[in-house]
Amino acid sequence: MTATDTSNRHGRLVSPDTLQIERLLPGPIERIWSWLTQDDLRRKWLAAGEMPLTTGAEFELTWRNDDLTTPPGARPEGFGAEHRMTSRIIAANPPGHLAFTWGSNGEVEITLAPSGDMVLLTLTHRRTADRAMRVMVGAGWHAHLDLLAARLEGSPPEAFWDAWQRLRADYEARSPA
Repeated sequence: MTATDTSNRHGRLVSPDTLQIERLLPGPIERIWSWLTQDDLRRKWLAAGEMPLTTGAEFELTWRNDDLTTPPGARPEGFGAEHRMTSRIIAANPPGHLAFTWGSNGEVEITLAPSGDMVLLTLTHRRTADRAMRVMVGAGWHAHLDLLAARLEGSPPEAFWDAWQRLRADYEARSPA
């Protein structure tokens, strides 16, 4: 996970505390926007929770990663069946720009740009406090975005927890000490 990692699907550090990850997804852009912002779609690849698209609005995300794939894979020790986080909308400009706080520990910005019949999704996660957080955030977003891509393409996804654990090892090896 270094600034020179630009030729693969892994996230890259664009500054010491900022991870950026990109995915080319089947469009159109309005479809991708819906999968980011609508609870019934977002819960299939990331987390449940109504997301009011009003600047300053609070919302809660609820992760139930065991429900994302069948089978879910082996949940790592120390992870519960559910995780909740309260966040706040920083900006919502449909259908190409969404930004929100990541609890009290960071900020996430997602931009969408048409690319032919595909859409380039660029996710930037700012204020990752330390190496351990960068590894968790990198593996997490990577696994969840791979799941989003599989859902959009109609292809079978890898078991979520197995993918996450494999990616965590990848990001651990790539992350500077």
